[in-house]
Amino acid sequence: MAVSSCPCPKLFVASSFECRSDSSSSADQPSQGRSNSARHGTTPFLSGAGMSSLILKFPPNFVRQLSTKARRNCSNIGVAQIVAASWSNNSAAGAPSAAAAAAAASAIPAAEPAETLAGNEVAGIDSSDNKNVSVVQLEDLSSDLKSFLSSDGSIAVHAGERLGRGIVTDAITTPVVNTSAYFFKKTQELIDFKEKRHASYEYGRYGNPTTQVLEDKISELEGAESTLILASGMCASTVMLLALVPAGGHLVTTTDCYRKTRIFMETFLPKMGISVTVIDPADVKALESALEINKVSLFFTESPTNPFLRCVDIELVSELCHRKGALVCIDGTFATPLNQKALALGADLILHSATKFIGGHNDVLGGCISGSTKVVSEIRNLHHVLGGTLNPNAAYLIIRGMKTLHLRVQQQNSTALRMAKILEAHPKVRCVYYPGLPSHPEHHIAKKQMTGFGGVVSFEVDGDLLITSKFVDALKIPYIAPSFGGCESIVDQPAIMSYWDLSRSEREKYGIKDNLVRFSFGVEDFEDLKADILQALETIESA
Repeated sequence: MAVSSCPCPKLFVASSFECRSDSSSSADQPSQGRSNSARHGTTPFLSGAGMSSLILKFPPNFVRQLSTKARRNCSNIGVAQIVAASWSNNSAAGAPSAAAAAAAASAIPAAEPAETLAGNEVAGIDSSDNKNVSVVQLEDLSSDLKSFLSSDGSIAVHAGERLGRGIVTDAITTPVVNTSAYFFKKTQELIDFKEKRHASYEYGRYGNPTTQVLEDKISELEGAESTLILASGMCASTVMLLALVPAGGHLVTTTDCYRKTRIFMETFLPKMGISVTVIDPADVKALESALEINKVSLFFTESPTNPFLRCVDIELVSELCHRKGALVCIDGTFATPLNQKALALGADLILHSATKFIGGHNDVLGGCISGSTKVVSEIRNLHHVLGGTLNPNAAYLIIRGMKTLHLRVQQQNSTALRMAKILEAHPKVRCVYYPGLPSHPEHHIAKKQMTGFGGVVSFEVDGDLLITSKFVDALKIPYIAPSFGGCESIVDQPAIMSYWDLSRSEREKYGIKDNLVRFSFGVEDFEDLKADILQALETIESA
């Protein structure tokens, strides 16, 4: 196979080369030590043990035989591997010799870049124009491999890559395609593209091969028809709201949510005449009332929410909203695609800040929206206008992070649940917010729709603002930072980290007390984290 920096070529043309024996002897050994047939290229490629003793040697002018455009699409070694595969496929009928292959290839013009057709189907040179062209078509492994991927962990590792990656390469990792634009060979090809007879990329804001791999991977994991990746979770939220709620429309959301999302709803959407009804996550009656009184376009909430980890009954609210023609979008960032499948529960869209658990390494920003092709396309069209494009290097980092998503989430689920139980029983902790605890108001909902309860625990310590900050400062392992979901544990005091610009009374309107702590458990050893938290709680006792 060949390395490509463009939308995937699936056909490649063999070029001239010769074979020589690699009998583990150096060049200074006598020439009679080599077989004449190998030296002259007459020995079949597959000859028992002889197969491993043959290597491919390119003539000095090999690179010059490839046009500049062809070299963008393949490496010299990649061509050799494809020719070898061709010989292997034809060995039963008598494999061609190297000399024969060279003779056949000598009449072939330099290869042009492959043309993208549709999806992952890409065409190369039309062999019908030259009957002597030796071509190998790479097999689509999607159906065979997909039948073996029965778990989310395997899907997170392989989906979008071995399952139809649109970039042909022998590399295990997905290449980063760093380009801002894509060219068309002729004006007619551009016209065909515009009239949807030719599939291709056009401009970096509209798509990228590396980013496409990430979108496909998330779609497989969520069970979605389509996924749109954007520059951040907040970008995903705002573009989604602008695309789906018309001017003068109505939106329903919940009391507990990420503060910046609430600010956007309360300060920007009203400028478009959009009104918002805010309800308690568990108040089904309030939702029914809002749907009855208003022409609701969208119900948007987090589940679990930030920072109190409240849960909505996704199946129930989806049924209620759909009766009235309203869409349902769930921000599942705290849940992750592994702990909760919102689309399977009836939601129209699932949104994530990929910065958190999906990326998982505290090193990249990103957001994603998954759902039906019809609805996601509406959001995608506005996204193409507004921008907020994810850089392909960031897409690569998120793809890499997803390889270990299931391992990290398993560890974080386990640590968070065990620590939540310990914290709830500790005399210096007043209250613990975690959906895995029976004391949580929506524990029954979480048990029904989640397979794990997440890696974040919020709790109130027995103290005021100063005592709580002393507890936070006494912790040795976690970083004090405004995020969650990464390998490293992170802790923050929301009253200071997120609401410091508000007075104490204003903070408490949102339920944010001075002694509230949000702890995101990383993948560190459980016993180490337990010892660290317990020693930090001792500082409260001595304060």
